[in-house]
Amino acid sequence: MKKIIFGAFGVGFVFVSAWLGYYFYSKNQSGDEVFETEKPTTTDIIEKAVATGSIVPRQEVEIKPQASGVIEDLYVEAGDIVHKGQLIAHVRVVQNLDGLNRDQIQINSARGDLDAAQVNYQNAERELQRQKQLFDQGVISEQEYNSFQLDYNVRRDALKAAEANLNLVRTGAVQRSGGVTNAIYSTVDGVVLDVPVKVGSSVIERNTMNEGTTVASIANMNTIVFEGQIDESEVGKLKVGMDLNLTIGALPDKVFKAKLEYISPKGTEEEGAIKFDIRAKLLLQEGDYLRAGYSANADIVLEKKDNILAVKESLLQFKGDTAYVEVLTSKTPQKFEERILETGISDGINIEVKKGLKKEEEVKVPKGNNPNTSG
Repeated sequence: MKKIIFGAFGVGFVFVSAWLGYYFYSKNQSGDEVFETEKPTTTDIIEKAVATGSIVPRQEVEIKPQASGVIEDLYVEAGDIVHKGQLIAHVRVVQNLDGLNRDQIQINSARGDLDAAQVNYQNAERELQRQKQLFDQGVISEQEYNSFQLDYNVRRDALKAAEANLNLVRTGAVQRSGGVTNAIYSTVDGVVLDVPVKVGSSVIERNTMNEGTTVASIANMNTIVFEGQIDESEVGKLKVGMDLNLTIGALPDKVFKAKLEYISPKGTEEEGAIKFDIRAKLLLQEGDYLRAGYSANADIVLEKKDNILAVKESLLQFKGDTAYVEVLTSKTPQKFEERILETGISDGINIEVKKGLKKEEEVKVPKGNNPNTSG
């Protein structure tokens, strides 16, 4: 019985060994894995930085009233073209209770000054008449008479000043209480961008304590700019005068040209990233019309090279900071050698090859980048 068991075990062992041997032999005979290859190409590469922002007028002016009150008339609306000095609105001036009380106090004070000045003048006039009689009779000297004449003149001028002051105080109080209308005029030529108030709206004058209410926003739309932000990782590559290609969300079929004219010296933190403000002048062509507030993306041309040798960035492999590719040295069977490359500018898809590769050589497509490789 034992012989039978040992015999069966031996036969099984031989069979398994033979199957394993055939399996590994078949795998070896199936040949090495074949890799896809690609050749370098001659192409143009533009290295770009991207900024997001919007289209805004270079100069936008907010028109504010010179006195607080209520909008009585509006003569413009958004989209209107206006000129410097053109009438925009009328404000009916309204004063609060505290202001009315202050005006009344000033009027009472001015009236009191006038009453006192009038009494002084009448007294000086009577005294001058009495002294003139004495002078004519030779009782007093001319010098004494002249002193009374001088006092009379002073009192007369003081009376006139008091009358003028009372009139001035009364006029100001009437104006502030709603007796006059405050006209508001445009201070610039341009297009009305917004009229945030309506007839009947209350407005506040601009002063040292308050910005005041905006009656209208006016801008010259012939000089518009792109204002945006760029990441700190790219701001060091920018220089004033660089070209920008603007893509505007509302006009996706056209690219607008612009020239970089400002880079902020200080960054601001937004959502954990440091951003720098930039501004570029739009180079509009005849017939171009843009509206303020359009969102836009700017491609900033950092560097451009034409007809240079390049490979796809996906073909690069790395050892630390060193970039290399595997160059085909034999087709049957496939053999590759590692080649360190000196690279240049990149557009995110293709990268310039300065040294290490010739145009006719074939580069191995790494397994993870092979479109024919699943997984």
